[in-house]
Amino acid sequence: MRRPAVGVNFDLNDLQAFRAVVELGSFRKAAEAVSISQPALSRRIDKLEEALGVRLFERTTRSVTLTTVGRVFAPSADQLLDDLDIALLGIRDVSSSRLGHVTIACVPSVAYYFLPSVIASYHRRFPRIRVKLLDSSANEVLGAVISGEADFGVSFMGSQESEVEFKLLLQERFVAACRRDHPLARKKRVTWNELYEHDYVSVDKTSGNRLLLDQALAAVAPRAPSVCETRHVTTMLGLIEAGLGVAAVPSMAMPGHDHPILTSVPLVEPVVKRRVGIVRRRGRPLTPAAQEFHRTIIETKSAGVASRDAGGHAAATTAQTRRKTAS
Repeated sequence: MRRPAVGVNFDLNDLQAFRAVVELGSFRKAAEAVSISQPALSRRIDKLEEALGVRLFERTTRSVTLTTVGRVFAPSADQLLDDLDIALLGIRDVSSSRLGHVTIACVPSVAYYFLPSVIASYHRRFPRIRVKLLDSSANEVLGAVISGEADFGVSFMGSQESEVEFKLLLQERFVAACRRDHPLARKKRVTWNELYEHDYVSVDKTSGNRLLLDQALAAVAPRAPSVCETRHVTTMLGLIEAGLGVAAVPSMAMPGHDHPILTSVPLVEPVVKRRVGIVRRRGRPLTPAAQEFHRTIIETKSAGVASRDAGGHAAATTAQTRRKTAS
């Protein structure tokens, strides 16, 4: 016998208003995000609470927090909206008029030098879809993907994890980063032993890059400890620019060849590469907004925006530019 349907006295607009408040932590910001007035948004939340027969938020003049019931309801509401998006994807394409959100986790070097062009392209196509970027260490990126905090990640770790799928985007080599007035800048290539003859900056043991380099350079012994350790490559480049020494960095992390201060030289003996790819939780479908962002990454990479990383092309281009300038 068919069970009687449970009456539902709220609609998708009410759920979207609820999700906006959860994400932004403010009725004012949420109202702006869904393009309605703050009183109208409050009415939607009141309607949802009345329909459910519970309070979802604790509201004061200074803050908005979820109640215990609200914290339980939030993932279900999020999943309901995402599932509806997935169902609608088969009926019509994501258009610029749609609302939505996508959360991407990525390592800082990708966030700083590759993803800005991806996000700009995505925003031009879908201006009303909000992008949240979690720029974290490789281990934290992996954790965010597995936990569901991020829709997917872009990192160089994850290919060996059973819980995730790793789709290779590119391989990039490590290069020696230095100032243009540094002695190494005049070389066509630099060995790791030559690099370690100079003062150098390194990443600390919490960095995924450190683990990769320690494994690849087991036979290479630096003459002395680094003069400074950092957690992120982007911070390390700032120290190099300030004249603190040299560093081994992934080629993607280097600024363009027209940078007035920094340059790079390919590192050899051995050539060390890292594999950068898209990391997804196995068995979890992407929302339409995330699928479109995923597609934009692939298109941007294919168009050559990120191609300067492969095979040390960035370092080679910089070296060629330097030699032409000198001549």
